[in-house]
Amino acid sequence: MGLFGRTKRPGRPERRGAEFNFLIVGLGNPGSKYSRTRHNVGFETIELLASRLNVTLKANRDRALTAEVNSGVGTNSKHLLLAMPTTFMNESGNAVGPLARRYAVVDPLKIIIVHDELDLEPGVVKIKSGGGLAGHNGLQSITQHLKTQDFLRVRIGVGKPPSKEQGGDHVLSKIPTRERELLDISVQVAADAVQLIVAEGLDAAMRNINAR
Repeated sequence: MGLFGRTKRPGRPERRGAEFNFLIVGLGNPGSKYSRTRHNVGFETIELLASRLNVTLKANRDRALTAEVNSGVGTNSKHLLLAMPTTFMNESGNAVGPLARRYAVVDPLKIIIVHDELDLEPGVVKIKSGGGLAGHNGLQSITQHLKTQDFLRVRIGVGKPPSKEQGGDHVLSKIPTRERELLDISVQVAADAVQLIVAEGLDAAMRNINAR
């Protein structure tokens, strides 16, 4: 089966135009209260990609801000959908599931989720294909709605809290200046990682990013 399948799903709105090669979703919490927190580095990556690609994210009926964009030229051009759920983190799947269905992105390897990762130190970015969810509520919600956890992840390290009980405070609290500087660099690397996956493929992107 191709990326988008060949059978028409009953009740799914007709889509005109080019098929989508990738659905790229950054995770976070909406609202200024959560801006610049560790949990919102996924949002920051999508905003940076939108800036790099000169597109504007706009409200979508599927509980997300989205932007369609073509990346690359000629035969290497890829049709992308950038998305930031307007749900809270633990309900991310309520946006990602409908987006994947509406835009007919049926191959989980064409869905890239950018998110914060407690198991990586600040400043570290890694690409991962499938695997465990490490207790991440956003990933758990997406898995529930997609019925698979084989999607791609761009993981931005935010480090572990002093204790497991402090996990919520850790990802939602304001960040010390030096660590915030590291995360600003990480967001740039995460955007690079997404663009490498799109342009050169997963294996080449993993070799480049995961070796850093």
